[in-house]
Amino acid sequence: MAISGLCVVHCLATSVFLALLSSAGALVSPIIHEAGLALAIVFAVIALGRGIVSHGYMMPAAVGAFGIGMMAGALSLEHGGYETLWTLVGVALVALGHDLNRRATY
Repeated sequence: MAISGLCVVHCLATSVFLALLSSAGALVSPIIHEAGLALAIVFAVIALGRGIVSHGYMMPAAVGAFGIGMMAGALSLEHGGYETLWTLVGVALVALGHDLNRRATY
């Protein structure tokens, strides 16, 4: 959940930073987002997969996987409004999946 929160901070800060850079004509490489998504996928597979093994419920992993898919789909959009929106929705779903996973262990 903390990493999802950092992703939200990154997305919002990057939007502001890109707005400032775009006024100067500079662009940021999309490899940052692709690498971040790859890390998010690795961490989600580990954390949500451990939850399935631990408590046997698939719903947290399904919600988290749907969020990862939304984040991946957002990479196909232009930087800016809709990319940020769909990325944040995906991040929220991943965080929800992690929270459901945590609640299922009690």
